[in-house]
Amino acid sequence: MQIYQLSKIGTFHVNHNEDAIASQEIGNNKMLIAVMDGCSMGKESHFASTLIAKILRKTAREISFKAFIEKQEESLEYYLKEILRSLFTELKFIQNRLLLEQDEILSTLIIAVFDAKEKAAELMTIGDGLVCWNGNYIEYEQDDKPDYLAYHFTEDFEYWYLTQTQRLSLMDVSDLSISTDGIYSFQPFDLKKYESIEANALIDFLLIDRKWETQENMLTRKLIEIEQRFGLKSGDDLSILRVMV
Repeated sequence: MQIYQLSKIGTFHVNHNEDAIASQEIGNNKMLIAVMDGCSMGKESHFASTLIAKILRKTAREISFKAFIEKQEESLEYYLKEILRSLFTELKFIQNRLLLEQDEILSTLIIAVFDAKEKAAELMTIGDGLVCWNGNYIEYEQDDKPDYLAYHFTEDFEYWYLTQTQRLSLMDVSDLSISTDGIYSFQPFDLKKYESIEANALIDFLLIDRKWETQENMLTRKLIEIEQRFGLKSGDDLSILRVMV
């Protein structure tokens, strides 16, 4: 299993990259991956996405230790639910402990639990973003009004979880990518002449094409080529995690 990751500030932003990424083992041949996009209209948006990333990594490590000690592993759906339960609980606690306002903890989230041996994945998208697997795409778009997790802290977790519809259960997955919506924000950054490329072809280049797959910095190299060959940069912050078996 090879993991490629990228998180880059967009040209529209100056001070902070409001995106974040998380990748962490949760057991034998199993991996948690997630991308977050802090709400630009919120306060210190980078804080929310970074906080979620740290909670997810912590929870994944705890699950991994438990699986090692107990010599027992659970289903991917179980892991996904328990990781989200922990995130839900810890975010609520931190909000109360630090007296944070709701707009200080708003971030989208695409989270996936991937089994490299079984080539299976369980995913949930909270808000918007893009999921790609084996050349197939599904875009989650909520008209720039994401249904952030923090909107539901007054609800029971079990109720919230059961009402989520942006779920995917995938089998025979050899190539899986998750991306924030910054992938749709590429635009020219100067007036020089470059080769042209369609928006769909650009996304294919990042999430399907296997050029430089032997290099850990594959995605970074692809961004450089997009800039130098096609004269395009992402206006919005961009975060991608791609897993290949």
